[in-house]
Amino acid sequence: MPRSRRSKITTLSKTPVRSTKASKQALVNEIQATIDKYDHLWIFSVGDMRNEGLKEVRSQWRGTGRFFFGKGKVMAKALGETPETEYQEGLSNIAKRLKGQIGLFFTSHPVDETKEWFESWSKQEYARMGARSTADISLPAGPILTPYNEQQSGDPFPHSMEPQLRALGLSTSLVRGVPSLNNPHVLCKNGEKLSSEKCRILKLLAIQMAEFKIILGSRWSKEEGFVQGKELDKVESNDDAEENGMDED
Repeated sequence: MPRSRRSKITTLSKTPVRSTKASKQALVNEIQATIDKYDHLWIFSVGDMRNEGLKEVRSQWRGTGRFFFGKGKVMAKALGETPETEYQEGLSNIAKRLKGQIGLFFTSHPVDETKEWFESWSKQEYARMGARSTADISLPAGPILTPYNEQQSGDPFPHSMEPQLRALGLSTSLVRGVPSLNNPHVLCKNGEKLSSEKCRILKLLAIQMAEFKIILGSRWSKEEGFVQGKELDKVESNDDAEENGMDED
């Protein structure tokens, strides 16, 4: 006889661990120790958050910089939210800007060289639902090839992919075991808002239409104090990102 679900045992070790008062205080202490270590503190925005992109940037700055991202309220507390509570003079101006997906970047690297590096660095990514297309993409009738290119020199999909391609809205059939379009298909137009299905097709075709880029905003320096910089878009983060989204070295 099947076991009743009512008697199912839930293992507490598998439940999500929420931040405790001790862990928040540990983060406050860590950020304040990092303030003492480095000469400059920048705020940065990532907008469309990509973990892999942030990990790559952190790797390139390992040993010369430190990133904190997520837990904005705790980071603001570490800096001090008012002139009376700020850890060092001017840091409350940084704290009040930690709204949404805004992080902290610490470094002693020269200011001009730091700005130049972040302005020149970017990473191509696959578009997500709701993003705008950056090109016109049309697929000719016949075998569907990947990676997509106008010369049609890629490799065909395996026959097992044909049902998935059809489910994504493509009019396909198997021709000699190769998924093929029955008619030419306009996948997207430049500037068009992309649906979930179109994003999945673009990924299957290895077409990247998004760009991960870190934008630096205002900064604080030990010698200059608070320095006004570019006002960053305060993209709202969800509760999970706020609670668990911190990335640090």
